[in-house]
Amino acid sequence: MTIPKNNVQAVDALKVSFEKLLNEIKKVIIGQDEIVKTTLISIISGGHCLLIGVPGLAKTLLVTTIANSLGLQFKRIQFTPDLMPSDIIGAEILDKNREFNFVKGPLFSNIVLADEINRTPPKTQSALLEAMQEKSVTSANKTYHLEEPFFVLATQNPIEQEGTYPLPEAQLDRFMFNVVLDYPSFEDEISIVEETTKKLNQKVDVVLSGKEIIAYQNLIREIPINENVLKFAVSLATKSRPNTEKSIDIVDKYVSWGAGPRASQYLVLGAKTHAAVNGKYSPDIEDVIAVAKPILRHRIVRNYKAEAENVSVDDIIQKLIDTQVK
Repeated sequence: MTIPKNNVQAVDALKVSFEKLLNEIKKVIIGQDEIVKTTLISIISGGHCLLIGVPGLAKTLLVTTIANSLGLQFKRIQFTPDLMPSDIIGAEILDKNREFNFVKGPLFSNIVLADEINRTPPKTQSALLEAMQEKSVTSANKTYHLEEPFFVLATQNPIEQEGTYPLPEAQLDRFMFNVVLDYPSFEDEISIVEETTKKLNQKVDVVLSGKEIIAYQNLIREIPINENVLKFAVSLATKSRPNTEKSIDIVDKYVSWGAGPRASQYLVLGAKTHAAVNGKYSPDIEDVIAVAKPILRHRIVRNYKAEAENVSVDDIIQKLIDTQVK
């Protein structure tokens, strides 16, 4: 398999830009290197990202810092129980000339931070669906296209469930990655406290423009993939579906619903991006494995038996990977 020379140069440039991005973001975000990498991979792949973690783990700061380092227009939406669809999409307003004009809402931005997305009712959550999938919104029977690049980076608090509304499966499926933030290590927390209790605030430089991000997104789709790697990615998704020809024992025992075809697509795109940012011109099986858990964990639904026996989704995914690698 050969890759065009200009694409080789573009992949090399992407690797350099990615390393610069990481270094800029590390000025502000300490001890979350893998989380930062995964979030950036979703952006370069053209996908949305759901960040799940307890309060105080810098989820909002991470999104803000990434937006600043990419030089993109950024809007934050604080999701609350009384938030209406028109509050995020926009609405027709009667102006002084007695004519209706559409006033754009905060969705009209390059990066949208949907903060605590599970705190708003399903009606408002569903208003994001068209924007996330079609890159457009509809108001008063008119369709308005969103400027590209467009990303939704949403946050969710997993421990405080009172007054929240679980995201519907259809909306969860539109997020490329489900990234779980854990507590920092003791050494990282010392560094975090030391840096954040100083007077001086670190500022990040802009590394990539919107046009460059779009160009890299197009590049990712042009990267070739070997048939065995493609089959490995698709098999991971298909084997997660219980009581099917390819399902494995742990899936039949503990899974109610498995991952759909969109998971296979994202596994391939994610593997291509993971390979490119590491300077490889074509993904291998290790690249698929690297992105498997954040792509699959919100697409596999456990049954009551798994919950009763404390079998996590990540445990099931790891078993799928181990079965595939053998």
